[in-house]
Amino acid sequence: MQIVAERALYLWNNDHIENLIRQNRKVILPIIFPALEKNGRNHWNQAVQSLTVNVRKIFADIDPELFEECLRQFQENEAKAEEMKTKQEETWKRLEEIAATKATSSEAVLVPRAIPTLTSSG
Repeated sequence: MQIVAERALYLWNNDHIENLIRQNRKVILPIIFPALEKNGRNHWNQAVQSLTVNVRKIFADIDPELFEECLRQFQENEAKAEEMKTKQEETWKRLEEIAATKATSSEAVLVPRAIPTLTSSG
């Protein structure tokens, strides 16, 4: 897979491909931006990371305003995802606490659909 990723990223350095990118950047960049960001930050292979950074730079140079808008949107989505993850962890913790308090009795554990302590904070 590493070789496939490298070859695909090398294509972006082709003059014809770069010309197509320039013409269609408003469609292409919003679609591929999240993958570029994640690869640039976290990919295990250094060559893929470097090539990804080069592709990001192409877009940043072609249309800095569009690039910044995509970056802002990506960061917002990441923050929302992190917030959702935190809320889910809090919900599971609360469910475990409720279940633990009921575990010693033969009483059924009923969990309300919306747990008041979590919905009031969000």
